[in-house]
Amino acid sequence: MTTASPSPASSSSPASSSSPASSSSPAASTSAAASASATVYAGTAGPAPAGPAEGPGRRRKLLPFSPWHLLLAPLCLVFAIPLIWLLLSSVMSDAEINRFPPSLWPSGIDLAGYRYVIGNAMFPRWFANSLIVSLTAVASNLVLGSLGGYAFARMRFAGSRILLALMLATMAIPFQLTMIPTFLVMKRLGLIDSLGALIVPSLVTPFAVFLLRQFFLSLPRELEEAAWLDGCSRLGVLWRIVLPLSRPALSTVAVLTFLTTWNDLTWPLIAINHDTQYTLQLGLTTFQGQHHTRWSAVMAGNMITVLPVLLAFLFAQKTFIQSITSSGLKG
Repeated sequence: MTTASPSPASSSSPASSSSPASSSSPAASTSAAASASATVYAGTAGPAPAGPAEGPGRRRKLLPFSPWHLLLAPLCLVFAIPLIWLLLSSVMSDAEINRFPPSLWPSGIDLAGYRYVIGNAMFPRWFANSLIVSLTAVASNLVLGSLGGYAFARMRFAGSRILLALMLATMAIPFQLTMIPTFLVMKRLGLIDSLGALIVPSLVTPFAVFLLRQFFLSLPRELEEAAWLDGCSRLGVLWRIVLPLSRPALSTVAVLTFLTTWNDLTWPLIAINHDTQYTLQLGLTTFQGQHHTRWSAVMAGNMITVLPVLLAFLFAQKTFIQSITSSGLKG
């Protein structure tokens, strides 16, 4: 009895029928896993429901100002306390100022200190002397500092680097070491006990030259080269191109020079002997006696002295916030 052998077709049909199923099974499982993971991802990391926005915009809505103001406002108050105390003390009487414990608020406005200061016959002369010395020093530092700074920034000559290093080294020498040599030089020139003794040492400072040199180096040379091609001289380039672009640096030099010269007391105390040549700072010391001091006059005089400095700063505050390395090229 013979058994029928399975035909090739019948033996291959299960394989053939199972092959597509087995080949499509990984793809189906992969697509199912992908869809499942997409569903999970969409459920966990998808966009959150609409709500209040987070981030800087949200913080701006909570605070109508920058959070840095919470730190800067107390610091400004700390620095303003001496000025506030000076203003309040200037309208107090001598008895209130000398009271212990001191009064934090005046019982009334007493202008006796201001009347004493302004009624002093020499006070207008002292104010004028300080103004002459300070404005002359500012003008000379702007002119000579610009010339020296531009020479060090753009001109190459023998020993320029050595001269620059020596000039910068003088900034590290304290005034106490140069005080006596300066006095001897002014005495040889015959300027002692005159305003010239206060003006000549302040005609130009290493700080002004160095600051302006650093600013001139940040300006693009293309502007100067274009002016040279148009036939402009080197001084013309400095006057018409460089200096108009250097207003932030020039205002910084002007304000700092005015502040230093206006508040100087040590050098006028050494170089000036006669009261007609006193500066304002030196004249205020006459209100302090050996046995009695009119503190109301001292406070009122110092308040008047501070006003020009505050006005100078307010006048130049916009240029202070400009970048010292600003460029003249736009676009």
